[in-house]
Amino acid sequence: MSRPRSRPADPVAPYRRRVEAYDLVYGRKPYAAEARAVRAIARRYGRRPLRTLLDVACGTGRHLEFLSRWYDCTGVDASPAMLALARRRAPGVRFRRGRMETLELRRRFDVVTCLFSAIGYVRSGAELRRVLANLARHLAPGGVLLVEPWLTPRVFRAGRVNALLARSPELQVARMNDVRRRRGRSVLDFHYLVGAEGRVEHFVERHELALFDVATMREAFRRAGLRVVYRRGGLPMRRGLYIGHRPA
Repeated sequence: MSRPRSRPADPVAPYRRRVEAYDLVYGRKPYAAEARAVRAIARRYGRRPLRTLLDVACGTGRHLEFLSRWYDCTGVDASPAMLALARRRAPGVRFRRGRMETLELRRRFDVVTCLFSAIGYVRSGAELRRVLANLARHLAPGGVLLVEPWLTPRVFRAGRVNALLARSPELQVARMNDVRRRRGRSVLDFHYLVGAEGRVEHFVERHELALFDVATMREAFRRAGLRVVYRRGGLPMRRGLYIGHRPA
């Protein structure tokens, strides 16, 4: 068994070594149902024919695998390893490497999504405003921006330990993490045991996600020039959903 190695608190670093383990751990996440919900919500709030979609922080392309049935899709992520798997999973989708705060595609989309709480990786309220302003710049008039948030300070509970076991014919993964709060952020250290090809590897990933309340998120949408609706339930994971729309 290899010795544990800590990872920096950077959204590029998580899953760099074993993206397959990440994909397996979240294999039961209802991506198809979430994609259908995204489509239904976008159709309700959109004010134009919705033909193009940009998924920011798309990960391994699990949502785009389904969203590409209805939209001409582009996916963006900061991790080259995740993008490599996404390209194999959704060959009809265009993928670009980039960060949500600096992305510049020089075109606008009818629907822009940022799902699975990826927005939580921004480091401050000021950076949140910059990111949402940048996503809004990629939104066509009459289009819809859907952002699935991380937990709010009121809902977040520290002091827990979570454990998960997942397996496939090629891979077995055991993951355990603790949950802490530090200076307005949630800190989760994920310990992975990954078994494959006759070896067991142990590595540790640290995830730090900002805890933004609803008022802070709403204000960031408004500063980006968007009208915003907050749905407390949101997608099937029920972390809430912010729906920004630009008047046509």
